[in-house]
Amino acid sequence: MPLELDLELDLPGTFNAADYFVDRNVREGRGDKVAVRCGDSRLSYAEIQAGVNRFGNTLDSLGVRMEERVALLMLDTGLYPQAFFGTIKLGAVPVCLNTLMRPKDYEYFLNDSRARVLVIDAHLLPSLEPIRGKLHFVEHVIVVNGEAPAGDLALDDLWADQPEQLEAAPTTPDDACFWLYSSGSTGQPKGTVHLQRDMVYSCETYGKQVLGVKEGDVCFSAAKLFFAYGLGNGLYFPFSVGATAIYLPERPTPEAVYRTIQEQRPTIFYGVPTLYASMLEAEGSLEGVRICVSAGEALPADILKRWRERFGVDILDGIGSTELVHIFISNYPGDINPGSTGRLVPGHEAKIVDENMQEVPQGEVGTLLVNSGSAAAYYWNKREKTRQTMLGPWLNTGDKFFMDEQGLYFYAGRTDDMLKVGGIWLSPIEVEACIISHPAVLECAVVAATDAEDLVKPKAYVVLKSGQQESDQLAEEIKLYVKNTLAPYKYPRWLEFIDELPKTATGKIKRFELRKLGDS
Repeated sequence: MPLELDLELDLPGTFNAADYFVDRNVREGRGDKVAVRCGDSRLSYAEIQAGVNRFGNTLDSLGVRMEERVALLMLDTGLYPQAFFGTIKLGAVPVCLNTLMRPKDYEYFLNDSRARVLVIDAHLLPSLEPIRGKLHFVEHVIVVNGEAPAGDLALDDLWADQPEQLEAAPTTPDDACFWLYSSGSTGQPKGTVHLQRDMVYSCETYGKQVLGVKEGDVCFSAAKLFFAYGLGNGLYFPFSVGATAIYLPERPTPEAVYRTIQEQRPTIFYGVPTLYASMLEAEGSLEGVRICVSAGEALPADILKRWRERFGVDILDGIGSTELVHIFISNYPGDINPGSTGRLVPGHEAKIVDENMQEVPQGEVGTLLVNSGSAAAYYWNKREKTRQTMLGPWLNTGDKFFMDEQGLYFYAGRTDDMLKVGGIWLSPIEVEACIISHPAVLECAVVAATDAEDLVKPKAYVVLKSGQQESDQLAEEIKLYVKNTLAPYKYPRWLEFIDELPKTATGKIKRFELRKLGDS
């Protein structure tokens, strides 16, 4: 159950996260323990430490100084923690970039962050070519996992003679540590600045007191390392206790995920609701997995029910954010509440407020504010957005929630996703959960649409399970199913079948794209 808000980390005045997550494991005798498994590759904590030091020395040889940014555009391999923590150990700041974006996005990220160095996987070089002449600050391009084109630097050559010793930069707990770019439905992505202390805070709260990650665990995250959720799952949670992380560089299809589970035998698996739904439609085993975790979107109760029935393993549903670094409300082992996001994670405080920032009565929907020791310091060069989101100790999550009499939180969509139908707030999440429980439906998303009277009503976009055929009859059947299951005003007035839902690289449904589709 949640503990007090003020979690005392007792960090020293000089503190470097790379020393804590890498060097400490070696000091405490885990140098020979396998830290990362990726396919047939194995890297011990001592080997990771050597790579961290060589990478930090490589950056130093290029003239990178404390607080300067180093952009990481890398697939999930054993090189990722070496580059990430090598940058931090030098006192510089890694910027984790989404590997599935377009060249114009990278132009924005690299110019906005003013990164002097870009570390890029050879596989991703085609995304860099169209924008090379538009980058104002990048001085060096380091290519990993492949050959470097003329003018770029190959890491294999660059760090070959670098020493395997490096003294950690004398950073403080409140120094900038790493950046993540937020994924907003509108406007430019925001460089979210996290501090040296933030990962430790998340480990001591969610990692240890909810998830219960231990040294003997083997952690496998389908969510990639560039995503806030994946960075905790696959990097700092396992490294915080000397556990083992499994990396999958390729796209996490159900087939690839099941194959990895069979070959690597993880004990903790992290996914997103979309993946869990797809995995239920495919053949595979969870042998060895003791717990599953879900975030990114609300987990429909029907998926949890079917998952538990098939595998006998629970899914801990929770909600996190880029700004709060990881999950801050979660279900707990032994305290699973289908359809609910769960309870507050230890070390966090929350309140639900109306448009005037006044707390709403219990049971009413409002905007969730969270107070956490892992909250980002600010958005880079986004003063007004920082002021709107970071309200003193409180962070405006932009999520709609209500809390019941048991202290359980229920997600009701994003602030801009809520529908007011007939003067009553309607959560698209509730309607989606109902539609997904229909035996013909694989996935769906519900958004606002307007009728002939310009009144807002819900519209559903539905992806059918394999073997199901689209028809007007099936559409009407699903509508009636919702009308008979929920309050009648909640049923979708329109239902459109589509082949797949538009999603971000981290699996979140892009409802704003569906709203645009409805307007066209």
